[in-house]
Amino acid sequence: MPAIVARTVEEFGRIDILVNNAAHQDTFNDIGEISDEEWQQTFATNIHAMFYITKAAVPHMQPGASIINTTSIQADNPSEQLLAYASTKGAIQNFTAGLAQMLADRGIRANSVAPGPIWTPLIPATMPADKVQNFGKQVPMQRPGQPKEVAPVFVMLASDEASYVSGANIAVTGGKPII
Repeated sequence: MPAIVARTVEEFGRIDILVNNAAHQDTFNDIGEISDEEWQQTFATNIHAMFYITKAAVPHMQPGASIINTTSIQADNPSEQLLAYASTKGAIQNFTAGLAQMLADRGIRANSVAPGPIWTPLIPATMPADKVQNFGKQVPMQRPGQPKEVAPVFVMLASDEASYVSGANIAVTGGKPII
């Protein structure tokens, strides 16, 4: 069992809300530039870790518990330079949709939030300068979102007010539709 799950169960006796929000991304102009190690690291961080943490947490969840996974606009509208990252984000959406159905009879909800473009430290750390300079201008609001503009969606999905919401993927994308 991952240490964080064990520690949480030891301290609180159960898990009511699980938010999976880890991510690794890097940009590449050609598939040949993506090393095997890079591909493995991206999947290990973005989808494999989510699977193992969720698998360990679910036995400690009661009816009414909520799992919220972070995907991305990249799952539905992938950028060519983010092939590995976008692939994992599509996997997260499918993982969440299947998990919601699998856990419904136990009263545990699973949803995903698809942000993008949101200004986080990941952006300047992993993107070329020209992409950073124009980041967010491609959506109807013509600006990047801020983390505080995504947070209310996570809070809503974790709340009892969302007790009938499961299997949803909620876009926080500055007006760019995800259909």
